[in-house]
Amino acid sequence: MAELIFHGSDEDLKQTDNTQIAITVANLAAREVLREFGITSDLSAGFSLGEYASLVDAGVLTSPDALRLVLHRGRIMETVSRRWDSDDERAGMAAAMGLDLPEIEGILHRAGIDHAYPALYNSPAQTVLGGTPQGLRDAADALKEGGVRRIRRLQVSGPFHTPLMEAAREQFAEHVRDVTFSHPSHPVYSNVTGAEISDGEEARVFCLDQLVHTVRWTTEERTLLADGAELLLEVGPGSVLQGLWGAVAKTDDQWPADRIRGAGTLEEIEALAKELQ
Repeated sequence: MAELIFHGSDEDLKQTDNTQIAITVANLAAREVLREFGITSDLSAGFSLGEYASLVDAGVLTSPDALRLVLHRGRIMETVSRRWDSDDERAGMAAAMGLDLPEIEGILHRAGIDHAYPALYNSPAQTVLGGTPQGLRDAADALKEGGVRRIRRLQVSGPFHTPLMEAAREQFAEHVRDVTFSHPSHPVYSNVTGAEISDGEEARVFCLDQLVHTVRWTTEERTLLADGAELLLEVGPGSVLQGLWGAVAKTDDQWPADRIRGAGTLEEIEALAKELQ
């Protein structure tokens, strides 16, 4: 893992089976450093793959079990994704900008689009679709006619969080079945519903459902805010979640855009610890 994370090529790291385990290791490592500085959480949520680190943080999964599940999940999702490739193009994902999720769902339904589905509800103005190469092209044409400002293909190697991953859900169930999912030690939230997970068994079901359902991240952000989150930390590599949180403010004047901070590097965590002393 150290060789992959520190010295792997971009191509190596973009492969789903490598990406998922590498990101989870980095997420959990940042969490351990935060804990060493005495910073712990009252609520936990994770975006897509990040939900596994949030389940560890809430005591639902142990770190070893989470890493084993993520390793299987990545390998299975990569294999199933390749079933949906065309001869010269991979199945994947594309971001649609300019309309909210319900509007996009309506356009796709009325156009009768096959093999392209909303996968990630990133913000009120951005939804990511997952689909086959032809499905994404058909969806792009319909959405542009329906008022979407721009559609951009992403460097992602599969149609994740869509019904096209049903075979992955079935295969992954064999691994999820044998893992202990404990009752959460504090509130933790589901991508599938955007609401709090009630118990360990519900978390187990959602780990499977997440593979084939839209990640309702915007809904989840609003739930966190309603449940009293005062400071949100992005615990892991990059600043994607900070960007998505800020994007809500562009459509909501009352949104507290400055309530999230990065906590994925030692420098960020050290600065945060000094502020919180």
